Amino acid sequence: MDYDPVKDRFGTLVAGGRWRTGQFFRLLHLFFLRAWHVRKALRAAIGPRDGSIRILDAGTGFGQFAWWIVRRWPRATIHAVDIKPDYLERAKAFLTQEGLVDRVSFAIDDLTALEAEGPFDLILSVDVMEHILEDVTVFRHFHRVLRPGGVVIINTPSDQGGSDAHTEGESFIGEHVRDGYGREEIRAKLAEAGLEADEVAFTYGAFGSLAWRLTIKWPMLWLNASFAIVLVLPFWYALVLLPSLLLNALDVSRKNPTGTGLLVVAHRP
Repeated sequence: MDYDPVKDRFGTLVAGGRWRTGQFFRLLHLFFLRAWHVRKALRAAIGPRDGSIRILDAGTGFGQFAWWIVRRWPRATIHAVDIKPDYLERAKAFLTQEGLVDRVSFAIDDLTALEAEGPFDLILSVDVMEHILEDVTVFRHFHRVLRPGGVVIINTPSDQGGSDAHTEGESFIGEHVRDGYGREEIRAKLAEAGLEADEVAFTYGAFGSLAWRLTIKWPMLWLNASFAIVLVLPFWYALVLLPSLLLNALDVSRKNPTGTGLLVVAHRP
């Protein structure tokens, strides 16, 4: 299945409206379990920090994490990069409407040939590395622009079915170049680039994977077949929302013995 066209349709649908975009971002943080894990990791990494912190949002997409960070930490500044200019334009327009654009800069940038200049205190990469073949090259760029002691937070599928690869090898999400990372594999690749992994934790365990199927996978399959299904989705979510939120909470609160996602926290020694 091609995931990006469906995602792009939603981005176009909310573009230009401050209220619509804000509600869309809130829904993304509510429904997507990855956002629960990433925000937990950000809170742990940044803490109740009163000082300034400079962050590279490496593959910002819609910009929902940049928006969440600058609202939570008033002295944080973010350099948000992506290879899609339309995403960056929409994110910049929304943050301008929110009065936050003075703390977020935007640039078209390819992570495999990163032009951004450090030093950054933290680098955030959410669901990006599964799209990039030259991953060690990207990690080397992260090392180059990260200050010593700086933190990298990476969310990506695991090799335990993270891209929901079928038996014949076809991924549920056609844009992925790999079906996911093994825990030791990503540790080794980070080490090759000079970064030290502090935590490589499974996400989307039994509870989270069920919630993902209910709230993301099945609706995406339906929308990929016909976008008109958007008219009946509110009724579906009325049935599955509360059970799915409970499943997400269970996934975040426990240590998953296995899972289809990985949350990686590393640092530059």
